Amino acid sequence: MSTFFYMLLAFVVGILVGWFIWGRLRGELDSLRGDLDRTRSERDTLRADSDRLKGELDACGRARADLESRLRNAPAAKAGADKAATPAPAALMSTPASATSAAAKVAPAKPAAAKKPAATKTAAAKPAAKPAAPKKAAPAKKAAAPKAARGKADSLRRLIGIGPVNEKLLKGQGVTTYAQIAAWTDADVKRIEEVLNFDGRIAREKWIEQAKLLAAGDEAEFARQFPTAGTASNT
Repeated sequence: MSTFFYMLLAFVVGILVGWFIWGRLRGELDSLRGDLDRTRSERDTLRADSDRLKGELDACGRARADLESRLRNAPAAKAGADKAATPAPAALMSTPASATSAAAKVAPAKPAAAKKPAATKTAAAKPAAKPAAPKKAAPAKKAAAPKAARGKADSLRRLIGIGPVNEKLLKGQGVTTYAQIAAWTDADVKRIEEVLNFDGRIAREKWIEQAKLLAAGDEAEFARQFPTAGTASNT
């Protein structure tokens, strides 16, 4: 009877020890699985950042090539403009010469009539002083100032997915405010994605939804829906 009791006790103790060891191993296995999932998510994030940086790098390359082509074409265009402008002074100089030669021919024939052109010159000089009035055009500059104030640019980098490079490219396309992005149509989105070398990223990152909230001034709802906006991981 005592032998059976000891065997039963040893069996129960073995079960308890095995259950304890299995629990420890299972906990470590769950921890390893969690670390694996977290590593996979970080890997996906790094891949997305790599794709984004690659797109921005390609956009910078295109912008640089465009600037280099403009710099190469600028001297040629300037030289052509200078060549086109040079004949004008010759034409202007020819007219006074012909006028003076004609006056020289007329002067010996009628010396008395030579005094009359002097009077006409003095008479013509008086009306010439009056056209100084068109200085009133200066108020046009004052009127242009309020238009520039109304078109004040917004900080587009507040939107998730827009970094300094994308903001520069958007401003190059004339996009400077949240209201413009909020009013984009499907055609506008397609055009902007072709310029920025994106493929569905505007819809994926919800640029238009973000811009609508910021254009409406709903900062609380914007912060609730897009908590990562304005942080280091914004772009």
